[in-house]
Amino acid sequence: MRQFLDFEKSVAELENKIYELQRVETATEINIAEELQTLTEKAEKQLRVIYNKLTPWQKVQVSRHAQRPHALDYIKGMIENFMPLAGDRLYAEDHAIIGGLGRFKGQSVVVIGIERGSDLDTRLKHNFGMARPEGYRKAQRLIKLAGQFNLPIIMLIDTPGAWPGIDAEQHGQAEAIAKSIETCLRATTPIVSVIIGEGGSGGAIALATADKILMLEHAIYSVISPEACSSILWRDASQAAQAAGALRLTAQDLLKFKLIDQIIEEPVGGAQRDPETAISNVQKAIETAFGELALVPEQVLQAKRRNKFLAMGREEIN
Repeated sequence: MRQFLDFEKSVAELENKIYELQRVETATEINIAEELQTLTEKAEKQLRVIYNKLTPWQKVQVSRHAQRPHALDYIKGMIENFMPLAGDRLYAEDHAIIGGLGRFKGQSVVVIGIERGSDLDTRLKHNFGMARPEGYRKAQRLIKLAGQFNLPIIMLIDTPGAWPGIDAEQHGQAEAIAKSIETCLRATTPIVSVIIGEGGSGGAIALATADKILMLEHAIYSVISPEACSSILWRDASQAAQAAGALRLTAQDLLKFKLIDQIIEEPVGGAQRDPETAISNVQKAIETAFGELALVPEQVLQAKRRNKFLAMGREEIN
């Protein structure tokens, strides 16, 4: 069953009517195709109107939608012969970060993704997409492996942030994130990162330090969640909608600020309504990005990547 967000109530009502009419048509064999077509067109039009004027807070809700495709869905849809590689070779395996080898459009690649899980069991297994230090150290190992075999790297990011638990702090969470950023900057092969849902705090930037940073149309990318920002600034988490606007966390704002390189179009109603199209759009965008990066020599690639991040925030934004 499709899950609707609060601001989609008008569409939900129309689609429920469509569903009921379809049941009546099946049970009675009465031809009501014309009525169904009218309602379907009305629902699609209403959905398009809603999604053409989403507020930042509504985009936050879309980015967190439970039925939105996650990292494993993209890996399944884009990567052939995927072979997962586990463990950081230091302490443990972290299921929040999935990584391994595979073939993308016939080319061998290293893929690293943050997985949130799609139901209660998988969300618990993947710790709701919040990685521990072991996960970031596994990512570092795979980035270095990519360099040894001259393989391009695909990063798929969807996390509310790194795991903030005491155990993570004891195991060196801050160092692991900082080292991941450094490892990305020193990588000798092209890196394309895609923010497919929520890009939260250092947990996201640890894997978003890339040559090309792509972002889905209704994804978000921010130094802090709107709820946490609201609690700090106004001491009231209920001001999250106002905080979302102040944070400028939408793909459209971030492209303007030159913090990302490209916005990937989503199906009308968000990636959750048509995962196959969303995955196909991401695949095409990654293929184009790799085509551009393949022409850049290794030393130039590293220098451009470093300068890209040094330049962030230094240009005047009108």
